[in-house]
Amino acid sequence: MTGNAAPRVRGGPVPSALQSDELTHVELTHVEKKIEHWVRFGRLAEETVIDRRRRIFAFRPGAIFAFVRWASNDFGTIISRIDIVRAVEPGEPYQTLPFVRPGGDTLLKIDGWPRVERVLRHIDAVQAIGSDPEDVSPDHWRHVHNRLTAGHEPRAYTADQHRAFLLRRRAEP
Repeated sequence: MTGNAAPRVRGGPVPSALQSDELTHVELTHVEKKIEHWVRFGRLAEETVIDRRRRIFAFRPGAIFAFVRWASNDFGTIISRIDIVRAVEPGEPYQTLPFVRPGGDTLLKIDGWPRVERVLRHIDAVQAIGSDPEDVSPDHWRHVHNRLTAGHEPRAYTADQHRAFLLRRRAEP
């Protein structure tokens, strides 16, 4: 960036609070039957409304969230994708991802509506056992990614696995 020009987000300047903080920002867009970006789960730190079709969600470092993107044209769906991402600490390496700034640690990335639906059903199953998807072990989301990528059904996440993960996380220094 040169001079005093503010960075732009598709047609409008980014609010100054979003330019230099330590949060991970996700740009959401909703244009009926054309573009739909939404967050399926995740604990928000901030929300900024840009206009009636766009908003920016921000997540603290370490937060896990699911970002869904769907778009179509006159001939049908052109993209359907879900990414489960861990927001990174400043200075930590990350993968870039469209509409996510600066990027994040990608735990799962799946495209194609039938497989995206399977991930959404898996998230519903995690919630059905009383667990918040953002609190699930990151290794489980990697497992779901690997199994679906290989064309297999992922193993269910159980309440016992969740308790063990939470205990292990509390025991870590």
